[in-house]
Amino acid sequence: MRKITAKSIVFITGAFVTNACWDEWRAYFEINGYKTIAPAWPFKNGTAADLRSRQPHDTDLAALTLTELTDHYASIVSRMPEKPIVIGHSLGGLITQIIVNRDLAAAGVAIHSVPTLGVFPYEYSFIKAGWKSLGIFSSLKKTYLMSFKDWQYAFVNEMSLEEQNIAYQQFTIPESKTVTRGALTTAARVDYKKEHAPLLFTAGSIDNIIPAHLNYRNYKKYAKNNSVLAYREFQGRNHFVLGQTDWKNDAEYILNWLKAT
Repeated sequence: MRKITAKSIVFITGAFVTNACWDEWRAYFEINGYKTIAPAWPFKNGTAADLRSRQPHDTDLAALTLTELTDHYASIVSRMPEKPIVIGHSLGGLITQIIVNRDLAAAGVAIHSVPTLGVFPYEYSFIKAGWKSLGIFSSLKKTYLMSFKDWQYAFVNEMSLEEQNIAYQQFTIPESKTVTRGALTTAARVDYKKEHAPLLFTAGSIDNIIPAHLNYRNYKKYAKNNSVLAYREFQGRNHFVLGQTDWKNDAEYILNWLKAT
């Protein structure tokens, strides 16, 4: 297996938050010699306050599909001078897996990833944290904005109230229910038997919306072949892992894994 030599990183944002959640991660990896980008989703350019002001009538975002979103990032990756490393969080982790499966990445890191099709998310905390975003009892023509109470449970559990409030104001934005529902369809399919670029899964012991057990079952779905495949669970990490006070420990682990692989 050839070592990872790529020096470009594409960060892929998950649902419910702005791409600004990667700012500190980008700075960390750039200090360590990488060129990075963290492109926004279509129709999500702007600050959290700007995007929330459009709620719930951002019809363009509401109509966005997971297939369109995945192809958006795949197009960005494909246009780069070299195959980049792709690092995605949550729904971005799912998209990362698909991009790796398409042979477009030099390596992939799926941080607290939404599972691919074939890994049924039966965990109670996943259902409690995420069911409203699927739009089962509301119109798909309107976007969904996570309430602060739901944010506390789904993203920032066990953080201080002040930290929870700051994170909510800085990062929480409306979401397309069509995209989140797409994660339960063939748009989220990968070929688990196919050989692929090195792929690392990371999970958090206190993540409610994507429990570690769910991450582990996604990791175990992949066939044991000639591919590099790794899994690491971090203690004390909730779904807001990118912005927790000790986020740098996770980033350092990923950096070292990339260098060693």
